[in-house]
Amino acid sequence: MSITLSNSVFEFLNKLENNNNRDWFNENKPEFKAVEKEVKTFYNAVFNNLNMHDEVDKLKIFRIYRDVRFSKNKLPYKTHFGGSFHRVKPQLRGGYYLHLKPNNESFIATGFWEPAKEDLLRIRKEFEMDDQEIRDILANKDLNSVWGNSFVGDEVKTAPKGFSKEHRAIDLIKKKQYIFTKNFTDKEVLSNNFIAEVDSAFKAVRPFFDYMSDVLTTDLNGVSLI
Repeated sequence: MSITLSNSVFEFLNKLENNNNRDWFNENKPEFKAVEKEVKTFYNAVFNNLNMHDEVDKLKIFRIYRDVRFSKNKLPYKTHFGGSFHRVKPQLRGGYYLHLKPNNESFIATGFWEPAKEDLLRIRKEFEMDDQEIRDILANKDLNSVWGNSFVGDEVKTAPKGFSKEHRAIDLIKKKQYIFTKNFTDKEVLSNNFIAEVDSAFKAVRPFFDYMSDVLTTDLNGVSLI
């Protein structure tokens, strides 16, 4: 599906950035609702495109309202739109994310944000046993031309408990997240081919997802866990 975003989305978010209070938001609620409808239509189009080549069973568009209960930042509204796309579990692992924010701060992300403790250990054990396959995937020109050849995300300083800091794959083992990100300018987001670029980028990560899904649904001997 081909669909574009209008500049009204970024215009509203810029105004919200400068008027982040409930009185202004309530006065401009009709504009927000119109923008929100447009954004939801776009996210649903991304969802439909993904299901042309993957199995995605859930789209979650995050609310504009911030949870300020435990935050020092008491501003009531987010100044971006975000949405995540969940692959069919348990056989398919990994997820996709789209972040829309003006002033050239939009991005897409994919991978594993917060792996469960058991999944993180399983991934690390796989890399400890054999890191060649994941390195071959990261070196694939179709993937790294879009996402680069390395992960972003948090990691431990030296080595996780039970792993040697001298291991040849310690650069992979010490990671706590396995994420790729790709940034976009406002001009790129508002272009006619943005949705196609997003879909193409998400498609390029499939070899990584196929590999990780296989790892996380088998034990170290390759026996299925599902």
